[in-house]
Amino acid sequence: MFAARDRTALPRAFFDRPVLEVAPDLLGRTLVRHTAEGPIEVRLTEVEAYLGERDPGSHAFRGRTERNAAMFGPPGHAYVYFTYGMWHCLNLVCETSGTAAGVLLRAGEVVSGADVARTRRPTARRDHELAKGPARLATALDVDRRLNGTDVCQEPDASPPLHVLAGAPPTTGLLRSGPRTGVGGDGAHQPYRFWIDGDPTVSPYRPHQPRRRQS
Repeated sequence: MFAARDRTALPRAFFDRPVLEVAPDLLGRTLVRHTAEGPIEVRLTEVEAYLGERDPGSHAFRGRTERNAAMFGPPGHAYVYFTYGMWHCLNLVCETSGTAAGVLLRAGEVVSGADVARTRRPTARRDHELAKGPARLATALDVDRRLNGTDVCQEPDASPPLHVLAGAPPTTGLLRSGPRTGVGGDGAHQPYRFWIDGDPTVSPYRPHQPRRRQS
């Protein structure tokens, strides 16, 4: 099902492609987070693509702001945002500068450093729940706005805060796609969510639920 994990770092050219090519190609890759307590490695199992100003589901749909500026930067950088007043989510910027395309990292399997990740996710009952969902993934890896704009294409020997290794992409038969979680309006039905079929770390799909007006 999976080949041995390749420790080669992904080059910037990997991210300098259409986001709908990059997103499924990130599955099975290894995200590495270097922390003061030690490195944590996550095999990516679920992602979502966002097409910037072309995409009503994207933070960049209405243009550049202070919050989303990293999305418009060079490919191969991190875009970290804060949501619901309590959670961070990690994205990887794709395509050429100015396009604001990015991939939300939704879930993964902690393949190294689980002991470090557990200290940040003490409520996880099993290890496959440590990074099951975008907020859980960011929490397990100690990702917050301090890492916004981080270059993930730095040489691994320098122990950068974040970088991505070639890993072990799954066979084509295990790849699935469907609507993005929680996206409503014109972007609700676009099949821009990609995941590895049958992997226990993949988060459950939830459709958009409109907020009820308080009377």
